[in-house]
Amino acid sequence: MTDAWLEKLRAILKAYDERSARPPAVAKSAQKEAIRQRRAAGDRLRNVVRPVLQTVMAELRSAGHEASVQDYTDSDDVYPSVALTFTPMAHGLSQGSLASVLAFRYDPRRGIVVQRDIRASARGRMISTGFDRGGTIGVDAVTTEWVETKTLTFVDGVLKTN
Repeated sequence: MTDAWLEKLRAILKAYDERSARPPAVAKSAQKEAIRQRRAAGDRLRNVVRPVLQTVMAELRSAGHEASVQDYTDSDDVYPSVALTFTPMAHGLSQGSLASVLAFRYDPRRGIVVQRDIRASARGRMISTGFDRGGTIGVDAVTTEWVETKTLTFVDGVLKTN
């Protein structure tokens, strides 16, 4: 290594340190706004969506089906989401259906996104899956009625498929 090359490397590293030492104010405010929006979405999912999904889960379980709710609204390392997993149980059968999932998740570009993954029964026919986006809405526009509509459509679709 020549001294001139080493001096160029040191100059590049020094310039980088100076640039990265003081991030632009715009980047800081944008980052703070992104964190605020993610927290607001997590609160909305926790306070509006989760109670509806928990009520549906209780009804599904009381009807003899398997259901659970996964809540990822408090995690700082992922975008907030709440999901209902539902496996219909035919009377007298403990197996035969696959778990279907309805997920409400925050997307910073779109707001709250609803995703459905409906899986058909394996009884006597090919297993097929269908994944679709069931809707997108702004974080502030999420209402109990909207969540109920999306959830009922999902449960109806799973039961019709199975």
